[in-house]
Amino acid sequence: MPEFRKLIAKLKKHYGEPSLPPARGPFELVMWENSCYLLSDQRRAAVFEGLRAQVGMDAASICKAGQEVLLVLAKMGGMRPETRVFRWREIARITSSQFGGNSAVLQLPYAQAKRALQQFPNIGQPGAEKILMLCGMNTGLPLEWNGARVLQRVGYGRAQKNYGATYRSIQEALVGQLPRDAAALTRAHLLLRQHGKTICRDKKPLCGECPLIHECTFAEKHV
Repeated sequence: MPEFRKLIAKLKKHYGEPSLPPARGPFELVMWENSCYLLSDQRRAAVFEGLRAQVGMDAASICKAGQEVLLVLAKMGGMRPETRVFRWREIARITSSQFGGNSAVLQLPYAQAKRALQQFPNIGQPGAEKILMLCGMNTGLPLEWNGARVLQRVGYGRAQKNYGATYRSIQEALVGQLPRDAAALTRAHLLLRQHGKTICRDKKPLCGECPLIHECTFAEKHV
């Protein structure tokens, strides 16, 4: 199992400094996560920036926006656009009724803030942890499935039939290896995600192009 710090350094050398999402603060980040379904980051950004330009990226503006305006933008985000509009309005309603603004959730203790974010559509525990990390609060490294797959393939944790069990085993293997500051964790999260989406893919990974091939137990068996 390679040292985590060196692993991320190799990814940074290969990809450069990763780009942060254009969303800032809990409300925008929840909207970012709900901007599209199974589409590229470029399409997600187009929907998100369309909302910002045509409607306004705040809870009050989303609540007041006309249905047709939101629906046109939601159709850019993939299947079930009506459901997407409903979720946008629900995000705005929860933000207005429970938090009174974009950053109120950040005033809560970490555990409470994480539970609060999980009230929003499509935000589970890893998603809530990622949002708090991007807002400068952190207690670990949240992973989506691309990043988790990269770490599992290089020896962190074990692949199991249950994804939750695999995820927990990866997190256990990371204990004592993670940086402490949110910016470094964010960089690691984004680089692992990028690597999983582009080279260390679920199907037909491009092992011959991988900067981690010499550390990778998966490549030893499949290349």
